[in-house]
Amino acid sequence: MIVTETAISLDPKPLLDSLYGADNLLIIQDLDGVCMNLVRDPLIRTLEHRYILAARDLDGHFQVLTNGEHIGNRGVNGLVERAVGTPQQCHEQGLYLPGLAAGGVQLQDRYGQVSHPGVSAAELAFLAAAPQRLSESLEQLLREPPYSLDKPLIDRLLASSVLDNPVSPTLNLNAFHHHWPDRPALYARLQADGAALVQALLDDAARQGLQQSFFIHYAPNLGRDAQGRERMRPANDGNAGTTDLQFMLRGAVKEAGVLVILNRFYRQRTGDYPLGEDFNVRQAPTDLEALLQLARERFDPQHMPRLVGVGDTLTSSPLEAENGATAWLRGGSDRGFLTLVQNLGTAFGQDNRVLYIDSSRGEVQRPGVDADYLREHPTAPWEALQGITDAQDPLRLNSIFSGGPEQYIDFFCALAKARRAR
Repeated sequence: MIVTETAISLDPKPLLDSLYGADNLLIIQDLDGVCMNLVRDPLIRTLEHRYILAARDLDGHFQVLTNGEHIGNRGVNGLVERAVGTPQQCHEQGLYLPGLAAGGVQLQDRYGQVSHPGVSAAELAFLAAAPQRLSESLEQLLREPPYSLDKPLIDRLLASSVLDNPVSPTLNLNAFHHHWPDRPALYARLQADGAALVQALLDDAARQGLQQSFFIHYAPNLGRDAQGRERMRPANDGNAGTTDLQFMLRGAVKEAGVLVILNRFYRQRTGDYPLGEDFNVRQAPTDLEALLQLARERFDPQHMPRLVGVGDTLTSSPLEAENGATAWLRGGSDRGFLTLVQNLGTAFGQDNRVLYIDSSRGEVQRPGVDADYLREHPTAPWEALQGITDAQDPLRLNSIFSGGPEQYIDFFCALAKARRAR
């Protein structure tokens, strides 16, 4: 049944009041755009010290789930260390952010112990070589028409665009979108050419016998096609569309990570792993309904926590169908895991919450929330959420933080303080 009305809260206080006393609580949270502003260059990101301390105070009730990484030159661990002071302090005080990175294949505890469950040595070797190959291919492309850029400029753009993440090498196009603000057609051409470069990596992996190892994740995207491949969001009307083209390990999707996190949460609470000690995202089912069914079969409802999913990357774009009706292309890297959080609440009788952080005020172009319209039309908010969700969307947002990461960090710290004082 399609629900056509909903009520979305812009006031986080009732949510805070309902969560601080919950014993069996688990927050699953994205990072970029949620607890820090989106920026064109990941190297200049910052984390607030108070947020890091609050995350430690929520130990046992908080896990991250991100397509970024914990480690590497652009990893979040470096942000934690700079905010705290030294790596030694972070290790000794358990201040690293626990949870899953690289879409779910990179596992870390709060003391900074990192592993890559289910990933082979051959896959890691291919990934290690990928950034250099991307950089060389992109440099050659930018030298030629229609780009014809000089080497100093190419070097500067490459430094911001080829992200040498250890298990999710990424081509980030934000620097190009800002470099050509008055040449949208040239940026759109580069978007397509960049996608072809990442596809060439995928083809080469197949030739090396790794045809089942990797996939390309587009962020933001327009959902998946009939073959299960993500649809790139084309640039148009000044909109950057897909800006991140990530070369990722197959199975590294956030919704699968929810089950990995729950499996470990149950171990913490009961002493047993319902899905087995070695369960990882690469063993998980590939669609939401199968993931939900596995949870129903293996997780004891008595110990199922109240889940809070927090993200900022959702897309919804209208598509006129042949009969004149409007269909919708829905995507976004947080959509799958937030939908699973919502559906687990229904299946297990928990009042799970889906929180959306408006990250449109950062340096990366995103659809924004019209908070004033939303206040005036709380049960028919779709005009306020264009490009994010729609009236037929099965994913329902419960709370929106229109003030972006700063407002969410205030809420997160207040929640940690309230629970600490219980």
